[in-house]
Amino acid sequence: MKIRFFYLLLLVTVFSCNDDTEKRIIENERDAKKKEVVFANINKAWAFNTQPQNPVAQSLGTNWEQWRIFLAELSQKPQSTIGAFRKKAKTLSLKAKDLSTTIPVNFNKPEIKSRIAVLTTKINSLNLFISLNDIPDKKVIAIISEINVELASLQRQMAEIVRKTEIPKEEGESDMIRMLDTSRAIPNVQKINP
Repeated sequence: MKIRFFYLLLLVTVFSCNDDTEKRIIENERDAKKKEVVFANINKAWAFNTQPQNPVAQSLGTNWEQWRIFLAELSQKPQSTIGAFRKKAKTLSLKAKDLSTTIPVNFNKPEIKSRIAVLTTKINSLNLFISLNDIPDKKVIAIISEINVELASLQRQMAEIVRKTEIPKEEGESDMIRMLDTSRAIPNVQKINP
């Protein structure tokens, strides 16, 4: 009786192991197909608008080294695997962070800083979503289009700043601006009579 019970237990164990391995194989095949679809979707959507939209953005490429490096990094598309896309997203995150620390003096204004901060945030979110085990490909594709919108916005703002600096000042305008500066105001100090 004990021997029959042992053989029965052995048979149940063998069949259950075969079922587990078959389930794992089917599950692995399903995961591989899903990853291939995600890779194909991201590969198709990975296109950044790195061409300068205006002469100001073109001139920045020669004067602002970090901007040129950032655009060059954006224009290079990974080809082989999802791991290559993850590596590229991490590199883009680092390059975007460098942009905010090296803004040229004439563009070091809140309008540019805020647009660079938004661009950096979008690239960091791309890095975050592409680094997940189960990559939400629709979210990654949406973030790529948002990054393109932010790049265009940044370039338009740079052109606007240059356009405003080219407007000639009227006679006496610089004196009036100086008078409005509160840091130059004469302090109100009352003298005490002895």
